[in-house]
Amino acid sequence: MKHAFVAAALLVATPGALLAASPAVAQSPQLEQACISVARNFLLMPTIKTGVVQSFPELDPPGARLTYSTREDAKPTDFNNEISCEFEKATAPLGLRRFCISDTCYGPNEQEEANRRRYLEIKALMDRQK
Repeated sequence: MKHAFVAAALLVATPGALLAASPAVAQSPQLEQACISVARNFLLMPTIKTGVVQSFPELDPPGARLTYSTREDAKPTDFNNEISCEFEKATAPLGLRRFCISDTCYGPNEQEEANRRRYLEIKALMDRQK
């Protein structure tokens, strides 16, 4: 009887524990760091605070996305800016393919000339880091 009570208590407690949010497991630290570097270079910031960072090395094209804040004393509610990055491949050299900050994308085929130029600038900086 005592064991049945313990088992019932575990069954009741387990579903709540399963619903608790847990951070995504880092799948590719290299993709994640490259995307953070894109954000720092684009924003002209030596450091940024990151919130949630996710990577997708298994997708075509591989990529990463993250939330960030430029505030030094960032609180969890401050991570409302987002960047996503796409790369040619998931291993070095990655080859920046395109990136988007908020709703604006930067890549070699963007219609807006200024956005193409910003992509080329960031790509040149990333290529120098090899």
